[in-house]
Amino acid sequence: MSWQAYVDDNLVKSGKIVKAAIIGLQGGVWASSAGYTLSPEEQQALISGFVSPDQVQANGVRLAGQKFFTLVVNDRSIYVKKQADGAIIVKTKQAILIGEYKAPIQASEATTVVEGLADYLIGVGY
Repeated sequence: MSWQAYVDDNLVKSGKIVKAAIIGLQGGVWASSAGYTLSPEEQQALISGFVSPDQVQANGVRLAGQKFFTLVVNDRSIYVKKQADGAIIVKTKQAILIGEYKAPIQASEATTVVEGLADYLIGVGY
């Protein structure tokens, strides 16, 4: 399966994620939703956020130019929010999955989708 298919079929087609991307831990976008562009600075900030979670906790994150406030950050996941919307960001062995959701979708619904795909990818070595 292509990386684009993971974004399209596993994340967006779930109906719980409206925009998604997969970036490599070494940098670079592996796949993303149409029109969902993460700048090189945003990508690097996400990668660094798993190394220095204090920065993410204090400053939040930017995704495609939008600022989100951090709710949870740990060595595997970053959960962020912007008003009633938010994003689930999960690190695997080689990549970071980003899934944005919009109200009325609840954070718990989006979390199940993104964390579930991350578990699968970790299980197959990614």
